[in-house]
Amino acid sequence: MAPQLSAPTVRVHDSFLAAMAEFRAEGVHRSSHSSLGRELRTWHTRWPSADGFAAYVRRTGAVALDERADGAVPVSTFWWLDGDAYLGRITVRHRLTPSLHAFGGHIGYAVRPTARRQGHATAMLRAVLPHAHHRLGLDPVLVTCDDTNAGSRRVIESCGGVFEDRRAEKLRYWISA
Repeated sequence: MAPQLSAPTVRVHDSFLAAMAEFRAEGVHRSSHSSLGRELRTWHTRWPSADGFAAYVRRTGAVALDERADGAVPVSTFWWLDGDAYLGRITVRHRLTPSLHAFGGHIGYAVRPTARRQGHATAMLRAVLPHAHHRLGLDPVLVTCDDTNAGSRRVIESCGGVFEDRRAEKLRYWISA
């Protein structure tokens, strides 16, 4: 069976913990602009317990339809799973704030370090685009990456990303349905 998008699930608890340890070892938790970094800082002490992980899965899998007071917009989160193996995640922001329009985009993704360079990011992005375009009505979608991330740039371009510009250290691409 090939990897596929899934709603967050408690079934991959052990694999998820191993992936998060890989991200922490890379220092992702120190990134102030990364939602994964924020989750690593906020949830890492609760993930090991079954109850804490279940609470995280419920929160991550739910979609709040209203913008929060802190400016966070509604987001749909999908995990990229190969059976019970957690390989990564991809999120779709339902709308853009000025900051997301400039730097963050509609879609963000992360592949665990030991699963990189195997085509997972490209497959995840291709798999989530119909959700963004057809279910959420986002057409085109904005996807950004760091200007130093050649791999992510190739992923976006191979999925139809059309380069618009560079802002600060971010490259901005639009992908149409």
